[in-house]
Amino acid sequence: MTDTTTYDVVIIGGGPGGYNAAIRAGQLGLKAACVEMRGTLGGTCLNVGCMPSKALLHASELFAAAGSEFATLGIEVTPKLNLLQMMKQKADSVGQLTKGIEFLFKKNKVDWVKGRGRIAGAGKVEVTAEDGSVVTLAAKNIVIATGSEPSPLPGVDVDQERIVDSTGALSLPKVPGHLVVIGAGIIGLELGSVWRRLGAKVTVIEYLDRITPGMDAEVAKTFQRTLTKQGFEFRLGAKVTGAKASKKGVSVTFEPVAGGAAETLEADNVLLAIGRRPYTEGLGLETVGVTPDKRGFIETDHFRTSAPGVWAIGDAIHGPMLAHKAEEDGVACIEIIAGKYGHVDYNLVPSVVYTAPEVAWVGKTEEQLKAEGRAYKTGKFPFTANSRAKINHETEGFVKVLADAATDEVLGVHMIGPQVSEMVGEFCVAMTFRAASEDIARTCHPHPTRSEALRQAAMGVEGWTMQA
Repeated sequence: MTDTTTYDVVIIGGGPGGYNAAIRAGQLGLKAACVEMRGTLGGTCLNVGCMPSKALLHASELFAAAGSEFATLGIEVTPKLNLLQMMKQKADSVGQLTKGIEFLFKKNKVDWVKGRGRIAGAGKVEVTAEDGSVVTLAAKNIVIATGSEPSPLPGVDVDQERIVDSTGALSLPKVPGHLVVIGAGIIGLELGSVWRRLGAKVTVIEYLDRITPGMDAEVAKTFQRTLTKQGFEFRLGAKVTGAKASKKGVSVTFEPVAGGAAETLEADNVLLAIGRRPYTEGLGLETVGVTPDKRGFIETDHFRTSAPGVWAIGDAIHGPMLAHKAEEDGVACIEIIAGKYGHVDYNLVPSVVYTAPEVAWVGKTEEQLKAEGRAYKTGKFPFTANSRAKINHETEGFVKVLADAATDEVLGVHMIGPQVSEMVGEFCVAMTFRAASEDIARTCHPHPTRSEALRQAAMGVEGWTMQA
């Protein structure tokens, strides 16, 4: 069956990139359809990623605070975990968000076509519904927004019961006695934090000799020390060679990357979190002459693929695999299709780890600046000297500002501390306008707030920090 409607744009994928692209298309007066194979919109992020993980991070943080921090504030309670209710409130929140996207689709006259989409030649998208029926959509433009999926590891077979990926880790039926996390990246550490706070012993096995690759090295070291104090155990420079599940648990075998004897850990559950890969197989790309690279990424030039009228955004193309990056891609891509100007500065896409304390950064790290041979100055301010952090008993961490030695332009900011995810946006705006550290240093911030640490770190670039 062929849909008689010819769409200005058909988007394959209803995640953050896809649904933002669809909504923007509707706003600009384009006839748009979004193809999504899940029963709900929102993709990985809303359904089994960003949103449910934050719901559990928030709930588990409150549970841990009630058990260990409330007494200091004069609040005496003995918390009791109701895991079923914790999971229910997570699901309820996710449901509200996905329904919100459906409302925005209707408001902006976007058609949601339910089913698995694939390109069936130039200007054609074939959609197979759950009942096996097939419809072909005609499109002037096709946007691939299919996102990504967890990367596999040979010898570790995910069954979503004993051995889980990020999706399974969001819905464990009980708190593991021992959880082994394979991979010390953002996803593994966030989900490991959830179950650690709820009572699990957590051991993280990482192939590299450090955690969170890509993070500023000084921040990463502080972050690892903090997590260790919270009860995490790290086995770095270790290669996992296998994981065998049984009714009782999982045996995880690993060996030193540098060589040495193999070891085995017994765990109740294993979380495989070594990264994500583009979800680009089975999309019919060959019908329009598009060939992904060996890692599955689609090569683009300002979102254009090698095929006329075929575009790609988000995790399907190179760049940070982050929901907010995909959102920016989606809007920019549609604006280009509509004849407007669309652009994304990938140097200014912020990153956040939603543990407690949080970690956030944007721009260059010290390691990158040194590799580029660029002279820079550093300003740093600890939360131990911040009034609001002190009175809230949340003094772990610091803010570090990196500025060009000659021009004082802010090149990067790196922070670990309480709710820094809500503060990094200030530097995103500043750096978009190529602000100098002095611009931040001479901007009045409200007192007492944690955001004063941003100003004090900027003041530190020129050495005039005033500790509270």
